[in-house]
Amino acid sequence: MISRREFARRTALGLTAAALPSFPTIAAPAIQKSGLKKGLIINMLPKDLSYVDRFKLAIDCGFEGVEANTVYDQKEAEAIKEASMKTGFRVHSVMNSDHWKFPLSDPDPATVQKSVTGMETSLRNAKLWGADTVLLVPAVVTGKVTIPVAWQRSQAVIKKLIPMAKELGVVIAIEEVWNKFLLTPYDHVKYVDEFKSPWVKAYFDVGNIVMYGYPQEWIRVLGKRIAKFHLKDFKTDNRQFVPLREGSIDWPEVRKAIGEIGYEGYMTVELGGGDASYLKEVSRRVDLIIAGQ
Repeated sequence: MISRREFARRTALGLTAAALPSFPTIAAPAIQKSGLKKGLIINMLPKDLSYVDRFKLAIDCGFEGVEANTVYDQKEAEAIKEASMKTGFRVHSVMNSDHWKFPLSDPDPATVQKSVTGMETSLRNAKLWGADTVLLVPAVVTGKVTIPVAWQRSQAVIKKLIPMAKELGVVIAIEEVWNKFLLTPYDHVKYVDEFKSPWVKAYFDVGNIVMYGYPQEWIRVLGKRIAKFHLKDFKTDNRQFVPLREGSIDWPEVRKAIGEIGYEGYMTVELGGGDASYLKEVSRRVDLIIAGQ
């Protein structure tokens, strides 16, 4: 458990949740029949446990899959594969780790090459683990890198990655974040559609656009382009990420929009980590979202 002050500090730094207080035992909601699956990012699981024990814990807490990070060390990558096979817990996606530090839109070719290496590694990780997507933040707009420049530079590089994605059978999923890029769902649609490839789709984060839009509108506009979802919540009153269902998102309307586009896949929670009781509570809140409550 942590203090409220520490929780506020963590969320201000971009960690979207932290260990919550003890919760009363509440019966799980009746979940409407769907193909939606509960996932979580690997950083939510205790790092002091082996990958096998991390995955067992996630299963015990009600999750069905995990999104891993880019792993350069082959032994570690093999350990993740082995843990997945032993537990039956699927690694369904890979979060590319180098797109912020080394954006594809950077004017320095050496920086871009580092980003490309990160994506290539992520795609190979995905193939090894049986994941079908790699999350990519495509560009970072700055005072010196305008939106049109970021658009052109990043697309040119991603086009060169498509053959590899196709060969490995892994989708490159473009996520909208606080990078001053793809600021409307129509921009996101245009950016993805211009590739004219089934190997480039959208990764939609429900909490990332609350400051300047409504996630249900984005979902309806992006439609079938959405390959995966991230779940987190955001409160506009104090501009802070908060625990699921405690923010400004209209979750029943979001769930309705997800049903309208016919999405059936992983809903991956992207929050801070915690122990078993915390993870079970997060899982229960995802159940409520899936149930349309």
